[in-house]
Amino acid sequence: SRICNWFYVKETVLPTSNHSHKVKPVEVVFLTFILVLSIFLGFELISKVPATLHTPLMSGANAISGITLAGAFLSAGAGMTTMGSLLGTAAVAFATINVIGGYMVTDRMLSMFKSKKGS
Repeated sequence: SRICNWFYVKETVLPTSNHSHKVKPVEVVFLTFILVLSIFLGFELISKVPATLHTPLMSGANAISGITLAGAFLSAGAGMTTMGSLLGTAAVAFATINVIGGYMVTDRMLSMFKSKKGS
């Protein structure tokens, strides 16, 4: 005896390790909406940043990548499933590349502001 029968959706069971997680299609639509909205918002915000502020902002974002690296370590070491461990390992590799590249760019930017001797 549901009040709104037209809104009722059947749950889908996704196989994950030894547990079965029920995902409603409404949740999938909601999460897809959040993903698309964040992509659009991120693109709009980054495109409005002037070139003079882009490198310092990326330097700050490099610290956030360190947090991503910590989460990737947790994901890789959880050992729930083989696929989860593989994706976690890939996340560690990509986050490490991002952090190292960010520090290299920041170092290069800071070296541009050092005074040159002999001039």
